[in-house]
Amino acid sequence: MTDRIYLDYNATAPILPEVIEAMVAVMADTGNPSSVHQFGRTARNRVEEARMQVATLVNCKPQEVIFTSGGTEANNLALSALSGRDLMVSKIEHDSVLAAVEDKSKHLNVDGNGIIKFEEALANLNALVENVLLSVMLANNETGVIQPIRQFADNAHQHGALLHCDSIQAAGKIPVDFNALDVDMMSLSAHKIGGPQGVGALVVREGLPIRASVKGGGQELGRRAGTENVAGIVGFGSAANLAWSELNQYTKVERLRDKMEALIHDISSGTVFYGDAATRLPNTSTMSMPGVPAELQVMNFDLSGIAVSAGSACSSGKVKVSHVLTAMGASEEEASSAIRVSLGPATTKRDIDVFVDNWEKLYHRKSPKYAA
Repeated sequence: MTDRIYLDYNATAPILPEVIEAMVAVMADTGNPSSVHQFGRTARNRVEEARMQVATLVNCKPQEVIFTSGGTEANNLALSALSGRDLMVSKIEHDSVLAAVEDKSKHLNVDGNGIIKFEEALANLNALVENVLLSVMLANNETGVIQPIRQFADNAHQHGALLHCDSIQAAGKIPVDFNALDVDMMSLSAHKIGGPQGVGALVVREGLPIRASVKGGGQELGRRAGTENVAGIVGFGSAANLAWSELNQYTKVERLRDKMEALIHDISSGTVFYGDAATRLPNTSTMSMPGVPAELQVMNFDLSGIAVSAGSACSSGKVKVSHVLTAMGASEEEASSAIRVSLGPATTKRDIDVFVDNWEKLYHRKSPKYAA
């Protein structure tokens, strides 16, 4: 349906036409990047060009980029790549981080705005004798709240700790600079920036030895075995190149997001916009509809041709109470009424007007405040 409205960019961004074109051209050819003949060399050159494009997006060296099957693998590789280090993560990390560390880590608390309690984190660093690997996301996938990563990096390094930064939601929406942030590892994903699903990258500081979790061949300088997904990697590179050159698009996106929140606040002053007092990604808004379950909201919007989500999209399609919002102090009832609306460069004023109109109609129809 061409008239459907897509407001779920944080789940996956629509793949860009230029990316499709680049990938189709690659899929029409043959060649294993590890082969030494001309076909193999052509494939290798394409992989290395894409590596340069991804490196440019986040200002790192091309040789620091390890291609993976996606952001989840990148996060898992980062957390398993270094032996003998205590793990420390925040309570609002993506499930691919929390599940990877399970109960083997210290979990850092956040305040009501979704910002990690820095003094508490520092106290935890001081208390640990062993070397530490700290994992903190740059921007939260549900609320868009941005963490002061450079501050964490400075203090982590003073304590002999290393810092991994999940930048999957941030890259392509705000400037992300691997060197300026001074992190040791950084996770990225292609499909969040208009690239294909199933390809990502872990950026690893040059000289930092890591242990491969996927073993076999010597691909990716021995850090991640397996024949490279050439078409996917080329698509990632193409998307990274476009994202880097068109970051200014998100100025317009932020204006639309702010307008949407103002209009909804006028309809219901009791609506909570989670993390709105903090610095957020310009496209992200997680909002409550008092008394109306998120699952009901998502289904109703879908029936109206509008795609939104209830938190992360990585839970097998299930709507569950957000661990992010509860960590921020929301009650289970409050968190269960929250949906995430995430805009993109193709979002229009009309899209926002239609969404707000549907939001108001649903609120007046389903909120207990208006119940007979």
